[in-house]
Amino acid sequence: MMQRWGIDAAVFSLKCYAAAMLATFVAFSIGLERPYWAFLTAYIVSGPLAGAVVSGAIFRLIGSVAGAAFVVFAIPPVIQSPVVMTAVMAGWLGLCVFLSLLDRTPTSYMFVLAGYTAGLIVWPIVDAPAHIFDVAALRVQEIAIGIICSALVHGVVLPNSVTRFLRSRTQGIVRDAEIWSHETLGLEPRPGVDAERRRLAQDVTELHQLSVHLPFDTGGPAPRISVVRALEHELAKLMPLGAAIADRIAALRAHDRLPESTVQLLHEAREWVDRLDDDLVRIEETGAALTAKCAALEPEIDADSGWSALLHMSLLARLNSLIEAHVDCRVLKAQLATQDRRPVSPRIPGLLTAIGERPLHRDTSGALRGAAGAALTVIIGCTLWYFSGWPEGGTFVMLASVFPALFAAMDNSLPPVVGFFKGSVIAMLLGTLYGFVILPELDGFPEMALSLAPVLLILGALLSVPRYIGIALPALLGVGGPFIISEKYGTDLGPGIPANFATFLNSQIATLAAILFAGIMIRILQTAGIEHAIARTLRAGWQDLAERSNRWDPPNVQAWISRMLDRHALLGPRLAATGKLAGEPLYDILRDLRIGVAIGELRVLRNGIDPARQEAVTRVLAAVGEYYRRLVPHKPPPPDPELLAGIDAALRRFNGDARAIFRRQAILPLVTLRRTLFADAAPFTGSPASPGDPS
Repeated sequence: MMQRWGIDAAVFSLKCYAAAMLATFVAFSIGLERPYWAFLTAYIVSGPLAGAVVSGAIFRLIGSVAGAAFVVFAIPPVIQSPVVMTAVMAGWLGLCVFLSLLDRTPTSYMFVLAGYTAGLIVWPIVDAPAHIFDVAALRVQEIAIGIICSALVHGVVLPNSVTRFLRSRTQGIVRDAEIWSHETLGLEPRPGVDAERRRLAQDVTELHQLSVHLPFDTGGPAPRISVVRALEHELAKLMPLGAAIADRIAALRAHDRLPESTVQLLHEAREWVDRLDDDLVRIEETGAALTAKCAALEPEIDADSGWSALLHMSLLARLNSLIEAHVDCRVLKAQLATQDRRPVSPRIPGLLTAIGERPLHRDTSGALRGAAGAALTVIIGCTLWYFSGWPEGGTFVMLASVFPALFAAMDNSLPPVVGFFKGSVIAMLLGTLYGFVILPELDGFPEMALSLAPVLLILGALLSVPRYIGIALPALLGVGGPFIISEKYGTDLGPGIPANFATFLNSQIATLAAILFAGIMIRILQTAGIEHAIARTLRAGWQDLAERSNRWDPPNVQAWISRMLDRHALLGPRLAATGKLAGEPLYDILRDLRIGVAIGELRVLRNGIDPARQEAVTRVLAAVGEYYRRLVPHKPPPPDPELLAGIDAALRRFNGDARAIFRRQAILPLVTLRRTLFADAAPFTGSPASPGDPS
C-alpha cells in the first residue's frame, strides 16, 4: 500500500534531500572549495536499502582514495609530457574497468570509481600541476563528507533493512520454485513452466548480490551469509532436477511405460510440494516418507534391464533428490527468518558444511574489450582536445571518460547515454533558472536549501524508480553543479547578464559534447554487441565442460552449478533481446549444466572403482570433452555417433556389474548424458536385448 501511494518514494527522496543538505552544510562550514562534490556524492551514494548504502559508501570511499592516491603518485612525473600522461591515464582507467568487469559484485563499483576519480581530479587542472595534491586531497574530503552523510541518514533514519528485504524475497523465490516443481511433476506440464523455472537463475543471482550487503545492514541482526549461500545452492539444484524429471516422464509416457505406482507417487509429491508451509517437523517427516517411497519403487537393474527400466530408475532417483532439495530450501528459509543463530533443524550443520563463496562467470575477453574501449575513449578525447585547443577540453575529456567506465558492463550502453543526454538538457535548464534567476536573489544557506527543495524532492522520488533513474540522475547532477551549490554568484556584466554565465554556458556545451562523443564511441566500439556476448558466454561454458570432463581430481559440482546458473542468468536477457529461445539446444545452458553434473557423477564413480572398470568411464568422459571442443556458437551441434556408442557400451558394462551400488552410480549419469545429448536417438537396448522394451 505504501508503494502504491508513493510513500516509500517520498520517504526515500526526503532522506536523500536531508543527506545532501547536511553534506552541503558541512562542506560550507569548513570552507571547502567545491562543496557541490559533497552534495552530488550524497545523492549518488543513496539507495533504497540501508545496508546497500553503507556498503556502497565504504566501497566508494575506498575507490575515491585509490584514485586520488594514483593521481598524486603517478601523474606529477609525467604531467609535462601530454602523450605519456594520456597513456598513463588511459591505462589506469582501462585497468580499473577491467577489474570491475571481472568482479561482477557490488564491490565492482570500487574499481570503477578509482578509475574515473583520477580523471575528475587531473583533467580540469592539467595547466596547474602544482595543485594536484591539494585538489586530490580536497576531492577525497568532499566525497567523504557526502558518503558519510548519506550513510548516516539512510542507515539511521527509518532504515530500510537489507535483511528484511532479503527475507521477503527469499520467501517469494522459494514459493515460486515450489509452484514450478508442482507444475513439473504433472503428467501434462503447463506450457511455459520451463521458461518460468529458468527465471530461478536470475533469482539466485539476486540473492547473491543482496547478501554482499548483509554485514553492513543497520536494521538489526543479519543472518549468516553462509545460510544464504547454502540456500542458493539448494535452489540451484532444482533447475536441473526439474528438467530431468520432466524429460523422464515424457520419455516413459511416450511409450506407455510409466507404471501406475509411479504416477500415484508423482501425484503425492505434487500435492506435497503444493502444501509446504513453515511446519519444519511435518515437512521433514512427510518428505522422508516420500523419499522412502521413491527408493522402494526404484527397479532393480541387471544385465537384462532395458531402456524403460533405466529411465524409470532415473526418474525416481531425481525425484528423490528434488524432494530433499525442497525440504532443505524450507529449512534454510526458516533459518534465514530467525534472529537466533542456533540451528532450526538438525539438517542445518550439514547444509552449511563446505559452503564457500559462490563462483561467478568471468568474461575475460569481454572485460578486455570494455577496458580497451574506455582507454581508447580517453586517448581519442585527449587528441581532439589537444589539436582543437578548446579551453573546455578538460571538462569534455573528464566527462567523456566516465561513461565507458559506468556502462562497460552493459551489452548496449547507448540507451542510458541517450537518457543521460536528455537529463543533462533538463539540468542545463534548471541550472540556468536557479543559478542566474532564483539564487542570486536569495541570501544564506537556509534560503538556498528551501528554494532547491521542490525540484530536489521531485527528482529524488524519480530516482527511486528504475525507469526514470536514467534521466533523474543527470538532472540532479546538473542541479548540484558548481554554479548552484556555491557561496556566491557572479556580478552582472550588463543588464541581466551575470559575469559567470559564459563559463556556465561553455561548461554545459562541454557536458553535452562529452555525452555525444561517448555515445559515438560506444556506438563504434559496441558494434559486436549482444551476438558476441552470447557467443563468449556459450564458449566459456563449453570450454569448462571440455576441460573438466576427463580430470581425475574430485569434482566441485556445487561450484559448477553456481557458475553455470550465473551464465544462464546473463544469457537469458541477451537471447530474449535477439529473439532466440533459451530452451533451444544450442543456447540451452541448463542442458550443459545437466551434462556437467553427470560428468561430476562419473568422475566420482571412476575414482571409486578398480582400474579394470575405469576404462569404460574414461572413454565416455574423453568423448564428451571432444564433443564440446568441437561446438561452434550459432551453428548446429555436429552428430557424434561414437559418443553415443560409448555411452551405450558403458551402460551395458555397468548394467551387469556385480555390485548394485556401482550399477546405480553409473547408470544415473549415463542416462542423463544419453537423454540430454541424444534425446532423439533410438532407445538403448541391453545385452541381451530386453523383451518388450520399446525399440
